Amino acid sequence: MNYQALRLKMVEEQLIRRGIKNSRVLEAFRQVERERFVPDAEKAHAYDDHPLPIGMAQTISQPYIVALMTEALQLIGKEKVLEIGTGSGYQSAILAKLAPDVYSIERIPDLAEKTQGLLAAMGCTNVHIRIGDGTLGWPEEAPFDRIIITAATPEIPAPMVSQLNEGGRIVYPQGQLFHQELTVGVKHAGLIKNETLCSCMFVPLIGKHGMKNG
Repeated sequence: MNYQALRLKMVEEQLIRRGIKNSRVLEAFRQVERERFVPDAEKAHAYDDHPLPIGMAQTISQPYIVALMTEALQLIGKEKVLEIGTGSGYQSAILAKLAPDVYSIERIPDLAEKTQGLLAAMGCTNVHIRIGDGTLGWPEEAPFDRIIITAATPEIPAPMVSQLNEGGRIVYPQGQLFHQELTVGVKHAGLIKNETLCSCMFVPLIGKHGMKNG
């Protein structure tokens, strides 16, 4: 299959036509080979307009949602980013093109190790992966300029608020198990002011400060 052609078509038809405008974000999506982040049985669908299963009850998100969350971070190229939920590593690889350092936490050891190997093979040396409870954040590396949570939570876990820099941005799916709103929060005077982008549906955020019924 001509994955490059499919990738460029995805950027044009799924991202640009839906309003993704940031040139750096669009270029990152043109470069990162999404087919490398999905199982062999799903490679033919790597650039389809929907999520795909990656095993271990996890998914790789729809390309548009990944792009929307990435654009909402408003990265200019100097931010320290925390990602909660490494998953397939696709979002991590996109962020690696846009920020100098990405700290990503994955709770499933087998998935984290597989993804770490893939990202290393792709030259994403600025992605640092930890296995553990993502809802606790990464206090040793805090504070962060940007935080992205790739699992659903009814509210921002308390450690994220304290680990986000003043003026920093956090993007996350806010809501309950089967319905959430993609939300952008900006920290001012120690408090997070939220804005809703669109409806979405993610797997639940699991951990000490995660979804209680997830």
